[in-house]
Amino acid sequence: MNYSRLDAKDYARENFRGIWAACLNPWCGDGSFDEAGFRSNIRHWIDDLSIAGLFIAGKQGEFFAMTLEERKRNIEVAVDECGTVAGTIFSASDQNFETVVDLALHAQDCGADYVVIHAPVLHFVTDQDEILYNYYKAICERVDIGIAMWSHPDSGYLMSPQLCARIAELPNIVAIKYSVPRPMYAELTRLAGDKIQVSTASEGEWLDNIEELGWRLYLCSSPPYQLQSKVDQRMNEYTRLAFEGRFDDARLVRDSLNPVREAFQRTKPADKPQAHGKFWQELLGQVGGPVRPPMLNLSDAEKAATREAFAACGLRV
Repeated sequence: MNYSRLDAKDYARENFRGIWAACLNPWCGDGSFDEAGFRSNIRHWIDDLSIAGLFIAGKQGEFFAMTLEERKRNIEVAVDECGTVAGTIFSASDQNFETVVDLALHAQDCGADYVVIHAPVLHFVTDQDEILYNYYKAICERVDIGIAMWSHPDSGYLMSPQLCARIAELPNIVAIKYSVPRPMYAELTRLAGDKIQVSTASEGEWLDNIEELGWRLYLCSSPPYQLQSKVDQRMNEYTRLAFEGRFDDARLVRDSLNPVREAFQRTKPADKPQAHGKFWQELLGQVGGPVRPPMLNLSDAEKAATREAFAACGLRV
């Protein structure tokens, strides 16, 4: 690691910045991990698209369909390919506490920059705050690596801004991926923005959050490599303009991507998000491939509709 446990917040404040993307994992036709394809995608993402960091083995990456060995290999490959050019944050999320610690220690040992840990599903619990504080506290005491919280409706509840601000006092809590309504993450930014990086995965709100909340971290989903190509990098461009304070110019560039966003969302089946994302990657020249059970692959008709929408959306490739 490039920092000590007690220096984690300062390190993240200086280095955990810019656009970070959540990686879809490519599988081969037989369902095995396509390591060569993953390496090829990473090279494109960081060399051609200048993505600042990668979110490894999250929900986009179908971590729920991977063995522990595959998850560990996932971060090893990403760290190897990213080197010192781009950062890595590894999802050590799991329902089993010891598995979370094991994955976090593996990320720490192989040179990842940070881990992200999803708030767990808490069966039968109706008052979760004290449980969650002690959950993150116990993990912090077992590892040195910087930890990002992750609150999302998938847990069955949302962590309140006040709870997150309390957890943010722990020494190696450095960020949160806060998948909540905007008033909640704006409140957390006010409460704890000087202690942790607050971010959300909504690309549509990214520019407003730079301007109104002073954010400098997009953490993260797949738009950085699905709304952009080597020759058409409007997300990077509007982000650069916004960081320079040129917000009127930034809005013009951001809004020019609306046809791309609309085409992507209109053709994404509600039950096939990963499969649709991978096929869109293939249309961009990246490695996609099938999904693993229990997820569903696109039908030929769904592929045809996506291909037609992609061709007409105005994204240059």
